[in-house]
Amino acid sequence: MRLEPIANPGLARSAGLPAAAIALTVVVASLLALLAGADPLATLGLILKGAAGSKFALLETLNRATPLIFTGLAVAVAFRAKLWNIGAEAQLYAGALLTVLVGTQLGLPGPVALPLMALAAILAGALTLLGPVLLKTRLGVDEVVTTLLLNFIMLLFISMLLEGPLKDPLGMGWPKSEALPRDARLPRIVDGLRLHWGFGLALICALGTWVIQTRTTLGYEIRATGLNLQGARFAGIPVNAVMVKTALISGGLAALAGFSEVAGLKGNLTLDISPGFGYTGIIVAMLAMLNPLGVVVSAIFVAGIFVGADSMSRAAEVPTYIADILLATALLFMVLAIMLTRFRVVRG
Repeated sequence: MRLEPIANPGLARSAGLPAAAIALTVVVASLLALLAGADPLATLGLILKGAAGSKFALLETLNRATPLIFTGLAVAVAFRAKLWNIGAEAQLYAGALLTVLVGTQLGLPGPVALPLMALAAILAGALTLLGPVLLKTRLGVDEVVTTLLLNFIMLLFISMLLEGPLKDPLGMGWPKSEALPRDARLPRIVDGLRLHWGFGLALICALGTWVIQTRTTLGYEIRATGLNLQGARFAGIPVNAVMVKTALISGGLAALAGFSEVAGLKGNLTLDISPGFGYTGIIVAMLAMLNPLGVVVSAIFVAGIFVGADSMSRAAEVPTYIADILLATALLFMVLAIMLTRFRVVRG
């Protein structure tokens, strides 16, 4: 048996296989609920209700989706050029760190501090990914290894700072930074609820990324580099420069997740500000098939599973780790669906 490329897959194949992947994921979720001793339909209903069954639930889902949109976009941009950025977590923390430094140390008024915090975060994330990309383009060092290891290095560096020079003296022993001033935080979209304008910024970034990928020369060069590196080089595309530009965009997007979490939600920097948003961004990007607009839908879907699973666990006493299994299953089925969309299995 072998795989044969499909030149122009039809609508039934392009849309049907991903739909089948989602249906299979629902089947797996039902089986997991049965194994946990719960009613499958009731469990799925509780997940849906917990994610979008009320105004509070829906806004919480959008709030959880905000950093996932940023990290999903970061991964989608990089993977489109076959730049395997596994370090969105490090770039997120780099952005969060610069957000806190600019917001607390410069003493600027809020209208000035907020854009400077965002720009500083973007620069920090971009530079964090620039090193691994230069090692890849100049020395051929595998970026999967360097970006992955940078996640641990950044976490340890943040831990050192929070136990030392950045530690809030009023933090009652808990390792966290000084809080941002009130006027240096992103305002809430709905008063009294946690959803902030970082979500609006994420939507703007998704649209901007889509425009870059589909309507600009750089987007064409990124796609060409990802499809055929040697062919792009032969066609005169400056592949190394394209990789560097891709890295700067990708790292900056991931860092905005850190900016939005600090300036929009938490108010200060802690070691657990991200429960794995950088890694989950890979799932988000793959489920969206690296489409920037699809990343928004995918991030809301993933966030809904997590928020709904938390609610379901409290109501039905079903373990929340079912959400992790669901996401892993959805990713595996979707990757298989994408492969079968582009290739057909041929005997012989």
